[in-house]
Amino acid sequence: MAIVMPGLERRLRAELTGEVQFDRFSRGRYATDASHYQVMPIGVVAPRTIEEADRAIAIARSEGATVLARGGGTSQAGQTVGKSLVVDCSKYLTRILDLDVKRARCTVEPGIVLDDLNRQLKPHGLWFPVDISTSSRATIGGMAGNNSCGGRSMRYGTMRDNVISIEALLADGTLAHFGRIGGNLKDVPAPLRPLAKDLLAIGAREADEIAARFPKVQRRVGGYNLDALVPGKNDINLAHVLIGGEGTLAFSTRIELKLSPLLGRRAVGACHFGSFSEAMNSAQHIVRLKPIAVELMDRTMVELARQIPIFQPTLEKFVRETPEAILLVEFGEDDHEVNLRMLQQLKDLMDDLGFGWDKTGAKWGGMVEVLNPDLQAAITDIRTSGLNIMMSMKEEGKPVSFVEDCAVPLEHLADYTARLSAIFEKHGTRGTWYAHAGSGCLHVRPILNLRQEKDVHAMREIAEEAFAMVREYKGSHSGEHGDGLVRSEFNEPMFGSRLARAFEEVKDRFDPDGLYNPGKVVRPPKFDDRALFRYGPGYHGEPLKTQFDWSPYPGVGGGLQGAVEMCNNNGACRKLTGGVMCPSYRVTRDEGDVTRGRANSLRLAITGQLGSAALIADEMAETMKLCVSCKACRRECPTGVDMARMKIEVQAARAAKFELSLHEKLVGFLPHYAPHASRWHHFFNMRDRSPFLRKASQTVARFASRRSLPKWRKDTYRDRSDWRYSTAEENAPAREIVLFADTFNRYFEHENLDDALSVLVAGGYRVHAPQPPDPDDRPLCCGRTFLSVGLVDEARREMQRTMDALALYVARGLPIVGLEPSCLLTFRDELPALFKGEVAESLAANALLFEEFLAREHRAGDLKLPLGPLPKKTLLHGHCHQKAFNAMEAVETTLRLVPKLSVESIESSCCGMAGSFGYDEETIDVSLKMGELSLLPAVRRADADALIVADGTSCRHQIQDCSQREAMHVARVLKMSLEAAQ
Repeated sequence: MAIVMPGLERRLRAELTGEVQFDRFSRGRYATDASHYQVMPIGVVAPRTIEEADRAIAIARSEGATVLARGGGTSQAGQTVGKSLVVDCSKYLTRILDLDVKRARCTVEPGIVLDDLNRQLKPHGLWFPVDISTSSRATIGGMAGNNSCGGRSMRYGTMRDNVISIEALLADGTLAHFGRIGGNLKDVPAPLRPLAKDLLAIGAREADEIAARFPKVQRRVGGYNLDALVPGKNDINLAHVLIGGEGTLAFSTRIELKLSPLLGRRAVGACHFGSFSEAMNSAQHIVRLKPIAVELMDRTMVELARQIPIFQPTLEKFVRETPEAILLVEFGEDDHEVNLRMLQQLKDLMDDLGFGWDKTGAKWGGMVEVLNPDLQAAITDIRTSGLNIMMSMKEEGKPVSFVEDCAVPLEHLADYTARLSAIFEKHGTRGTWYAHAGSGCLHVRPILNLRQEKDVHAMREIAEEAFAMVREYKGSHSGEHGDGLVRSEFNEPMFGSRLARAFEEVKDRFDPDGLYNPGKVVRPPKFDDRALFRYGPGYHGEPLKTQFDWSPYPGVGGGLQGAVEMCNNNGACRKLTGGVMCPSYRVTRDEGDVTRGRANSLRLAITGQLGSAALIADEMAETMKLCVSCKACRRECPTGVDMARMKIEVQAARAAKFELSLHEKLVGFLPHYAPHASRWHHFFNMRDRSPFLRKASQTVARFASRRSLPKWRKDTYRDRSDWRYSTAEENAPAREIVLFADTFNRYFEHENLDDALSVLVAGGYRVHAPQPPDPDDRPLCCGRTFLSVGLVDEARREMQRTMDALALYVARGLPIVGLEPSCLLTFRDELPALFKGEVAESLAANALLFEEFLAREHRAGDLKLPLGPLPKKTLLHGHCHQKAFNAMEAVETTLRLVPKLSVESIESSCCGMAGSFGYDEETIDVSLKMGELSLLPAVRRADADALIVADGTSCRHQIQDCSQREAMHVARVLKMSLEAAQ
């Protein structure tokens, strides 16, 4: 792990302003992509400009280092790993350089993310239609290097069909423009003319071999695009040689794209099949209806997705029973009436093919109509998450990518899938299937454990048998995700030795010294060389004692190793909008600040690859510092990587070794000293009134002087038991609940608890207040503050006190209702992972947020609240933990109970305060920037009389501190409505 080329690092740091990273943790984070390979790079640079990228490449060339251009790092074939200097384009090289709306084209830098590009194009009625599943993090440069296809390639084609020109840096430093050329080369710039002439000569020489050996399917992205150079058969475009070149030929600096009009209303038919083979056989008939996409979900994918909270509600809306396969057929013509007619034709076709809901076996099935745009978008989210859903299996064996890109003519699809399944069965495994049935390119991954030599051997045999079968069908072994380390070895059997030598000739003509991404497309290593694997020879976990229960997973630390290894590096956490995950990354754009980056660091640390004691090293603390424990990854990561809980493990390990800082002690022990601070509130509140004390608190305890602190109150919330609403039905039994008063609302904002109690009493509930076992003891606590600083034993003691106090209520099945999401949801999340037994399980099952309880009562028809009208607009910001536990619908439902109240949810990630995160001088800058991403601008735009609702204490403080607008808990809005009724 030592620095390989110190001269290279020294020069890069001296001559570049962008980030230069050569430390072991940073290099480790770039050692993997979404494939099963791992190769440690020499170093990483994130240039701020194309000129800096040029300079970095020149320095690498002079120092004898190779160069690997990288975008989102989502490659599934190992293209973006290598022992090279990684040039990360995704942080700064993200601009649209030119947009010509009238001609429907634009020019971009290579690091712009597809979704970000399309967000900027949407107001102009345009989009870039190569809609790959990783669109939220894949960059245009990476897509061009890969010749990406996307789910709607049946309509729009591949990257090659949508790239007009590329400006690129050649290996000798020449900046060259690659585009359409005439036959006499006069329009080719003079410096590029010799190269262009040689390329065209290769195309002419190999024209017959290309005609004989290149697969005649749309999805053929293997090798170099020599067919683009054949004279007389193409509108020759030299950029097409770079497309699919995987960064081995040149470094793209400007990419000119052909744009398309936005899709209008669409119609989707979810065709259900009782037999996988029947679904595959039907695809060839369905495509004759001219859909824009036909996408497969097999039974494995459906059943796994049903276990993932974020996908389950969507599946319930369109999946009937337990199909063996579903084909999602999409029509997207300009005239929606045409789409509806096509949908009817699809239904008729299913009938003609003999399928019916009343049948059994292979012919069971039919079409479910999906016309709602929101549901269509949710289904698309599931479809594009296919890889991550498949990788959510918790066992050591995982679906492995190496034959998943094969594309065959549609008439052979059913036969191909049956024969490939038989090959898997012969080698003792099975495959998972999904994706592009309409293009004959199904993503299939056999389940293997690449830690075992026998499974590696099976992988070799499966690959050779599968690729031989694909050649028999005249298909392509590389149909979408490129060659990389996993398929480059098989280019020669696919294309023949003559074309393989021609590929090498192209590489050498572009890059004679092998500067760019060596070992891909040509002269590759063996694809099953275990020295290149993520789980290579000798891979093992170091002995590790953990705090939480990780038993559903394999490996050391009671399964922590397996939980960390659930990260498959596909990078869903790198999305920049929508959802919550990962809020700090959206500010910093650093790989170390995303769930994937942290998971990679953890995996390398607990398997001894970052040196001894890496888990408690300062670099690991730095890796975790900007994780705000939003828990969004718990819900939004399709493979369920729970980084918030993993962070606690790291903090606990460090707390066992090093003394906590004063800042951490003040945060963690807040419930202990809160009763005393409330009595001395004048003294403690002096800090905000004195510039000297503000500065002192920053110097001594790291509380940022720019940030006000919560105001201590003398009039704290007092627990009151056995309240009952007096109704005309005096003899009716009151419904009982328990109101859990959290530390934050008790000492800082008791009005929230007061109003919640009033609302519950008004609803006819008998409200119990749990008391600590010792009446003279301080109030109960969930343990959240201790967990936030790694004091897990202290948290356990707090939780035990609370469980003792709640045991009788829990035994009776009473709901435990709380206001603060971070506190109440601790009972549902961390507590059952720290305690076993009936009390812990029952408490987790009965713990409900205030709004969850009311929404549940409303759905059951049991909620009777005399609410009056509030003719106001409400802007709702959701606490991260509300979103992570799918509680946002509940708070929206609760607010909509108020007559005449207009409710609008703010599309926001974390507010930025995140407990103590926003108070810390070391993290306040990121905290403020997180708030400015969407929340704070939305609040400032709100009308002066609009209500701002935020159920999280931290969220309300961030809003007040940064916008001078008061935000309130939903309980206070309901109390206002009660008063309006009176």
